[in-house]
Amino acid sequence: MRFRDGIFLSLLVCSFSVAHGQTSGTDQTLPAVTVRGTTPERFSVGQKTQRIDSVTLEQFRFQNLTDVLTYTTPIAFKIYGSGQLATSSFRGTSSNHTAVLWNGININQPTLGQTDFSTLPVAGFDQLAVQYGSSASCVGSDAVGGSILLMSNPKWQQPGLLVSAGQKLASFRNFATQGGVRFVSPAGKTWQIAGKTFFYTTNSNNDFPYRERGNYFVERSITKQKGFIQDLYFRNQKNQQLSVNFWLTDNDLTVTPFDTTVRERTRSQSYRFLTTYETSTLTLRLGWIRDIIDYARGNFTNPSHSQTDRLISRIENEFKYQLKTSQVSLRIGGEWSHYNTQVDGYGDQLIQEDRADLFALARLDLNRWLLSANIRQAFVTRFDPPVTPTVGAEYLILKTATSNLTAKGSVARSYRVPTLNERYWKVLGNPNIRPENGFNLEAGLSERWLPNERFSISTEATVFRNRIDDWSYWNPEYGYRVENLQLVVARGLEWNGVLNYTTPRWQSGLTLGYALTRSSQERVYNVYAQDIIGKQLVYVPKHSRRFSAYVAHGKNRFTILNQINSRQYITFDNIQFLRGFMLTNLLLETQIKLGSIETRIQGQVTNLFNTVYFNVKRNAMPGRSFSVQLICNLNTTKQ
Repeated sequence: MRFRDGIFLSLLVCSFSVAHGQTSGTDQTLPAVTVRGTTPERFSVGQKTQRIDSVTLEQFRFQNLTDVLTYTTPIAFKIYGSGQLATSSFRGTSSNHTAVLWNGININQPTLGQTDFSTLPVAGFDQLAVQYGSSASCVGSDAVGGSILLMSNPKWQQPGLLVSAGQKLASFRNFATQGGVRFVSPAGKTWQIAGKTFFYTTNSNNDFPYRERGNYFVERSITKQKGFIQDLYFRNQKNQQLSVNFWLTDNDLTVTPFDTTVRERTRSQSYRFLTTYETSTLTLRLGWIRDIIDYARGNFTNPSHSQTDRLISRIENEFKYQLKTSQVSLRIGGEWSHYNTQVDGYGDQLIQEDRADLFALARLDLNRWLLSANIRQAFVTRFDPPVTPTVGAEYLILKTATSNLTAKGSVARSYRVPTLNERYWKVLGNPNIRPENGFNLEAGLSERWLPNERFSISTEATVFRNRIDDWSYWNPEYGYRVENLQLVVARGLEWNGVLNYTTPRWQSGLTLGYALTRSSQERVYNVYAQDIIGKQLVYVPKHSRRFSAYVAHGKNRFTILNQINSRQYITFDNIQFLRGFMLTNLLLETQIKLGSIETRIQGQVTNLFNTVYFNVKRNAMPGRSFSVQLICNLNTTKQ
């Protein structure tokens, strides 16, 4: 399906839904519907979970997932350049150890085992949560260091129509455009309908006025990104909901575009389709994902091509038991996926694979205690992944009218199925490679204090230890053939605090965060690598700090964002490194309302102090830049 064809088809569907969303007769309010929280959040008791609020998501609306997570979480990112590949290092693990879920299904590319966060714009989803630590029993493969949860949600309580259009202009001839419509029909006697149709385009020309910064080369690249989203939701009085979600992304990246000898072009496209049927206890999902990557160097006429199709089905059912002083929730289910992969690097063969999962998740609410016990068994063609149990607990130590203090902890096992590249790449792949397996421990304390209606403080501290065995490694000693060679132990401490102060006319807030991450290899692959035992893994900063503050008055808001990273080693013996850096961003925004049209204007300064810092390639990243965003909303919803 061509990009424009997908837009046209979805607009027709949307128009049909609006035209037929009303029912004759007097409107009748539907009963309250059960809040459908994500499964990893509900059943990962004892583990740290962080939700990014809607105000922050709106501030980062024209940016990608890398930007918002960099300034709100301790996740480290390897960014290859402005608009280029961005991968994560979650709690000292590698880019293959972060599961990215979209409406409950893993969207990591099976060939690479990871997600390029620069291709996921914040505008592509409605809700963002971060699940820290191993959650394989709830999520499955890849959830070794943590999970990123992206959700699309309707706003049933606000019937009406919201039409939105936005434009961003930035330094270096960069610009972006967004537009769409969100609608919710009035509650009728039978069905209520909601949906969203949205498109976006981004052109990052990165036309820098300099070639060097701090005597380091600044690499030029051009990124053209476009995407389309269509969400449709239907619900009735019996608390049944049918949803259809479609997300198309197209990212075209050219590095050093004006050097015809060494230039590189990577075009990645993803078609994601998911339909879900939910009742108060039953969930059925059926999805299809196609990932395409075309890569060329020098001559772009005959690129290397890879295409993977996934058919995904899942069934879950939840049983709830109300006892005298407690409530028990038991969720059991299964998932089956079929893969078809054609990659030039694998040869002419079509790779087919089946994967299945069986899981049982239990949660107990008992007075001051909250407990969970989960287990999952995965089945993969020609593989035998381990059983992955998880046990977690939370205890409310103190609860008063103004404060509460909670202790929590969890023990979890995790695994990662080897990527298709690791198994099937010609010569270098290893069909006998074993799945990685991990063992995660974490414990923490969280406190919330509300001394009065204007003032609030919340803090959380977490310690963790994650041991990952059979870590896959492309061994340079044997021509970069992939092998299970490493045992890595990641341990550390995370702390964050949030302070808010509100008056009738002013609002203000302060957020502080610190992470200590010690991640090292504890087993080597030959006698010549003894000197790397106990050394910090490459591109994992040992210390990271975050600071943000805002002041708001009426429709005006000023925000400062700051991050500080310590040095990052680029060799396993820790001899060579990229020095640490501090980045500061400023945001100033205001809103103007004329009738039912609301206009939001935002100005942003990125890298305020023009810091010279480096990426994975040891090229200097861009200096100070400016952007202006204008978003107009025509709102007929009933607030």
